[in-house]
Amino acid sequence: MGCSFSGLNALYDSVNGGGDVWINENRFRIVRQLGEGGFAYVYLVKEVVNVSSPASSGGRAAVGGGLSKKVKDKSHLSVDGTYAMKKVLIQNNEQLELVREEIRVSSLFNHSNLLPLLDHAIISVKATQEGSWNHEAYLLFPVHLDGTLLDNSAAMKSKKEFFSTTDVLQIFRQLCAGLKNMHNLDPPYAHNDVKPGNVLLTHRKGQSPLAILMDFGSARPAMKQIRSRSEALQLQEWASEHCSAPFRAPELWDCPSHADIDERTDIWSLGCTLYAIMYGVSPFEYALGESGGSLQLAIVNAQIKWPAGPKPPYPEALHQFVTWMLQPQAARMLLQLSNFQYSCDCGCLKYSSENGSENKQWQFLVRRVTEMIPFWQ
Repeated sequence: MGCSFSGLNALYDSVNGGGDVWINENRFRIVRQLGEGGFAYVYLVKEVVNVSSPASSGGRAAVGGGLSKKVKDKSHLSVDGTYAMKKVLIQNNEQLELVREEIRVSSLFNHSNLLPLLDHAIISVKATQEGSWNHEAYLLFPVHLDGTLLDNSAAMKSKKEFFSTTDVLQIFRQLCAGLKNMHNLDPPYAHNDVKPGNVLLTHRKGQSPLAILMDFGSARPAMKQIRSRSEALQLQEWASEHCSAPFRAPELWDCPSHADIDERTDIWSLGCTLYAIMYGVSPFEYALGESGGSLQLAIVNAQIKWPAGPKPPYPEALHQFVTWMLQPQAARMLLQLSNFQYSCDCGCLKYSSENGSENKQWQFLVRRVTEMIPFWQ
């Protein structure tokens, strides 16, 4: 999908006051702001359908309005016409290229546990300084009003509530499935910022929540060959800007001068996220509250502490599994995977053996998780 730079394709007025936005040929009305961060704002919008158009005459054709002509997977269309729109303020060419890359990468994925990009537009706007021009980007997604895992965990923590073991495993399995889709691309892509704030939850009656991984602004081809100290420092600097510190893998904090970095960094972040599903916090943030504590040292040394949890407590096997995922060395993670009880042959995340001549593949988790779920129901 290309980016349109025509001001006629994404005109807007009074966005903060409930005005209308055009994304290419489709019109959306701002309902309210859902969130913000950095140079981005997220709004709840509702598609404005032309009452004289055939799409507004009722029946299945009405679902999605004009957007239905553009979206291939009709399951992504909203019955009531509401969507989430991300507005990004672009101040320079570097930011423009980052948004273009986010759009390109977001368009690569098609999986029920990855948030799909439905449409987008980039327009030129007059900057505050006379004679200079900047851009704004509009990215349209399905909306999930139950919020993120971070939002839900904060609300539950205030009530001293916890997810059941079944829900923990089901949410986790869905995140594994989404990451598998990214890691199985050719070339594989790493998300690079797996964390509770990037997991959308939708509560379902009689079922565990639907979990969807979002925000592919940091996603990049996973394979990185580091062959000098300069390259190692460049990777560390990039990671400090794109990977949230409490969920950043040890090798991105202290990268060796000769190393092959790949999608296994997501495994480590996923382990932190699993811990957060269970306890509402990341496993190493406790270090920030200790006198002389260091988040980096706690991460690199895998110093995990287990807070008070639900009663009855989570199974010890689940604690062991989290501990295994948070091993500080990526190579050690692979070696343990070959011997650990959680390795499987129909799993969710697939990783090549470091012995390229044998080209063995270790497949990760889903069978074991599937076996664990009925046991704790």
